[in-house]
Amino acid sequence: MANRRGRPGRAYEPKPFDDVDLRIVAELQRDGRVSLAELGRRVALSAPAVAERVQRLESGGAITGYHAAVDPAALGFPFSVLVRVRPVPRELSRIPKIADEIPQIVECHRMTGDDCFYFIAHLRSVEELEPILDRFTPYARTTTSVVQSSPVPRRPLPLG
Repeated sequence: MANRRGRPGRAYEPKPFDDVDLRIVAELQRDGRVSLAELGRRVALSAPAVAERVQRLESGGAITGYHAAVDPAALGFPFSVLVRVRPVPRELSRIPKIADEIPQIVECHRMTGDDCFYFIAHLRSVEELEPILDRFTPYARTTTSVVQSSPVPRRPLPLG
């Protein structure tokens, strides 16, 4: 069974979290590189106690990984697009497979509505867009929007 993040084998089951768990997750969202000793100080636990809770949050699926936040433009990908995808009949399952094969696509989501998928891609130039869209053309209609700016960038969940 897949959970809501699409990870096979792990059913999505919300677990009750106490205030300390939520503070730990909030701190890790702000700084995923914080040491366990410092994290323990921030949430008033010993390093071993906070390590045990972090391990439980990881194994339970609440913490799914640690990532560096990067600026695509600073790394040579100044052109970002949001693409909605409406598969033709009987081609629904093909869309995520195609998206997974294209490294410029950094997120792909299944959604409700006429457009069944939505993806975000970061490109080195506008010329990279056409061959990506062409991969979907036999199986779907696409609607593309170019990102001009991001006035509210990705941010942590409001846990506390």
